[in-house]
Amino acid sequence: MSKHVLKMMTLLLAVALVITACGGKGNNNNNSSAGGGKEAEAIGSDGTVDTTKLDAVQLKLYLIGSPAKDLKTVQEEINKYTTEKINATVDIEMIDWGDYSQRMSIIMTSGEDYDIAFTSSWAFNYLPNASKGAFMPLNELLDTYGQGIKEVLDPRFLEGTKVNGVNYAVPNNKELAQQAVWRFNKQYLDKYNLDITNISSLEDLEPLLKTIKDNEPSDITPLAVPKGFKPYLPFDFLLGDEIPIGMRLEGNEFKFINLLETQELKDTLDTMRRYFQAGYLRTDVATLDGIDNIKTGKWLVDKELSQPYADNGWSRSAGYEIVSAPIHQPVIYTSSAAGSMFAISNNSANPERAMMFLNLLNTDSYLRNLINYGIEGVHYKKLEGNYIEDLPAMNESYAMPGFALGNMFLTYLHEGDPEDKWEAFQAFNQSAIVAPSFGFNFDTSAVKTEVASITNVAKEFNPALYTGSVDPAEFLPKALDKFKSAGIDKVIEEAQRQFDEWKAANN
Repeated sequence: MSKHVLKMMTLLLAVALVITACGGKGNNNNNSSAGGGKEAEAIGSDGTVDTTKLDAVQLKLYLIGSPAKDLKTVQEEINKYTTEKINATVDIEMIDWGDYSQRMSIIMTSGEDYDIAFTSSWAFNYLPNASKGAFMPLNELLDTYGQGIKEVLDPRFLEGTKVNGVNYAVPNNKELAQQAVWRFNKQYLDKYNLDITNISSLEDLEPLLKTIKDNEPSDITPLAVPKGFKPYLPFDFLLGDEIPIGMRLEGNEFKFINLLETQELKDTLDTMRRYFQAGYLRTDVATLDGIDNIKTGKWLVDKELSQPYADNGWSRSAGYEIVSAPIHQPVIYTSSAAGSMFAISNNSANPERAMMFLNLLNTDSYLRNLINYGIEGVHYKKLEGNYIEDLPAMNESYAMPGFALGNMFLTYLHEGDPEDKWEAFQAFNQSAIVAPSFGFNFDTSAVKTEVASITNVAKEFNPALYTGSVDPAEFLPKALDKFKSAGIDKVIEEAQRQFDEWKAANN
């Protein structure tokens, strides 16, 4: 072999080694490091971390919510602590609620090597982004660096958010079940001695709504809802309640159907039409993006998703008393399990440290409360026991989305919260019924055109139909025709095929 050839082979080998060394991102990094390497060696058998064995890294985290003015100040305290615990700092960037999904899609498409991002069934949509490879598979990382997460998290969270047997995000530990309630402005209940003990259905509201309409000024709204209002229907929705495809919660049919063809929806639309014509809703409800009823106090009832002792939080935020009545018993849906999660980017250069950070958010009380409530003495005052009092700086400079920050069961309580609040959350989760398609994640790739089309039809018809702003006798048949032309039957057929296969494989 000539010297020239030998030099060329040596050069090629060196290049190959460089390429191999630089290619440790995404799944390769996850698979290799989760099973060994420097990070794995730093983890003790009891889960403790020997930071002397770890190089310092910085993690980039994207979080949903209105940017908090004092975030950088709090972040300095966070980083002191995380450096001590896992030799990592974190750069948190908050993106406002309405902009989050679009901004994160752009960030993802750009290939930016961020580390952690909030994802859910309603913002930066978990399932399609996991399916397209935006997020890193986490099973091995959870086993090695997320032992604490698996110990504290209800296993149904992880089971319900798997995609083809793989977890691509860590659910935040909170209420697992979902329960819709009617919320009431208590001053009007007291004023007219209105009893809500037996209120649950939409029809049950009628005498209360009439009382307010007949006796209060016209600026008091009996049923205070915006154009996005959806009356409760006893179905397990396939693509969220915007799209009228669902499976009955009761019975053993296990069939997806077109809700526009059900008697339940027809009766509900008739009731909403009657309410609209009676003046129980605002006349502009079909075009109302949001409603400021909580701020103004000029309302009787609205609809919201609840959790144990939610009335206390709503009342504290509003500055007046709010009480509620359940519409249905708690239900665990796939979407509720995926209601608040953190994913690790498939482009993350430090997935092991990212999982260590998520593990701290789920197991470390000090860090969890620091990121949630800010700095003691600045943003809140520590009271006796596990209680705190918000200081003015909390609402002015550090209002954070507490449900989106890890294990809620570690957070402090406010005055008025019972000591058993978090035990009640766990009991709430245990009491829930499980939706028939829980754990099923619909892959829309085969019908993505049809899904996009029926989504557009929903945007066209839902606001007017669901708020009673138009006559359902006239507009329901029109909506049904448009949904069918857009391909709703094809979507139902594909979903049923996938569900039957999934059910057979998962017993």
